[in-house]
Amino acid sequence: MLVSPASWQGRRVLVTGHTGFKGGWLSLWLNQLGADVTGFSLPAPTEPSLFEQARLGELVRHVEGDVRDQAAVDAVIRDTRPEMVFHLAAQPLVRYSYDAPVETFGTNVMGTVHVLEACRKVDSVKGIVCVTSDKCYENREWLWPYREADPMGGHDPYSASKGAAELVISAYRRSYFGTGARVASVRAGNVIGGGDWATDRLLPDIIRSLLAGQSPQIRNPDSIRPWQHVLEALSGYLMIGERLLAGHDASACAWNFGPSDDDTQPVSWIVDQMLAAWPERIGWEYPEGVQPHEAVLLKLDSSKARTELGWRPRFRLKEALQKIIEWHIAVAAGEDARMVSLRQLSAYEKSGETLVNEARAA
Repeated sequence: MLVSPASWQGRRVLVTGHTGFKGGWLSLWLNQLGADVTGFSLPAPTEPSLFEQARLGELVRHVEGDVRDQAAVDAVIRDTRPEMVFHLAAQPLVRYSYDAPVETFGTNVMGTVHVLEACRKVDSVKGIVCVTSDKCYENREWLWPYREADPMGGHDPYSASKGAAELVISAYRRSYFGTGARVASVRAGNVIGGGDWATDRLLPDIIRSLLAGQSPQIRNPDSIRPWQHVLEALSGYLMIGERLLAGHDASACAWNFGPSDDDTQPVSWIVDQMLAAWPERIGWEYPEGVQPHEAVLLKLDSSKARTELGWRPRFRLKEALQKIIEWHIAVAAGEDARMVSLRQLSAYEKSGETLVNEARAA
């Protein structure tokens, strides 16, 4: 269940969406592993952003561009000749997708088409990991967690675009990547962590309110989501990438990376934990007005990743929330965001080593 530095040392890796929250953490980790990282993305989507705070432009080759532009995608893949591509560029917000469905489908569906189309023209590419979402599934709001073979779907434009992207990935895998590059898709739960400044997302909204000394507005306190720290998901992505680089055909498929069932908690529990960990005593409030539809219940079955990869979460949810509080308090107090991030990354890697040693001893 450990990421192998030897697999990444000197590897040419392209990360789309590296200016985003998850792409920023992945780029930082790959740099630490010794990879030669190029990032392709629009400018950082928020102010502040992890990309700017951690000065990631000093660590990766930054190429500004839009995945909706086929010529730009072709050029960056042709020029950098990556061995591995992590495709994270996306319109990632459910509520925004209601206001911008064309942008959402264009980025999430055609952007994926453009990346896969460009990759099949360059023989250097050995593996492609396409990041979609747990919301790609046709959510029936039932108690059972979704497995990789369950139907794709989506009530809102965002969810539907991620389900459609999965169909694109499957079609390209079967039509064009029977030989050469291997293609996997990865589906994670609600990924959380320090440096996420997205709008209309629960944890960033809470952090902004707490930093401002205000009560956060909580839309759906009873909704249940598969919350997990960003490093949990990224460790799974990197493990899949290593197997694709090694020519492991069986790994070229869809994978779920979600938390343990007993760490799937309602929004109200998350809010209470965050407020309890904050130094100042602050409550939360309901917003006024009608809210657009968002899923109430969603769980992932990650048994395939646990069985076939040995992957499993290292942080309990309460610990993950504490990491977020620690990150933001440290950075707000003037600590260097990159150093804070690297410290948390190091702690995560050491926790994996401890779990492996305990398993061997047992």
